Amino acid sequence: MLDVNAGPNGLGIARLGLIVPKKIISTAVGRNRVKRLLREWFRHNQDTLAGMDIIARLKGKAGANTLDEAVLKEDFHAGLATCRACLQNRLPAP
Repeated sequence: MLDVNAGPNGLGIARLGLIVPKKIISTAVGRNRVKRLLREWFRHNQDTLAGMDIIARLKGKAGANTLDEAVLKEDFHAGLATCRACLQNRLPAP
């Protein structure tokens, strides 16, 4: 449902990029709602993500016109955890 990718950015802040395709959520209201939710969850985790660029891409949804916020939130947090672990393994030790 949600694909989260990350990479180091060399800055002291975290940045977020969002991709919510019109083919998946047809109304602008729905797309903006998803982006608003993702930005809010990112804001709550931003201090633990310093130095990362994060891209979240919505790939599909479960229901026809419904969006399950709980599933979206679980996918986002699971993706962030995976990205944190992956980046810690890729970065050289100080």
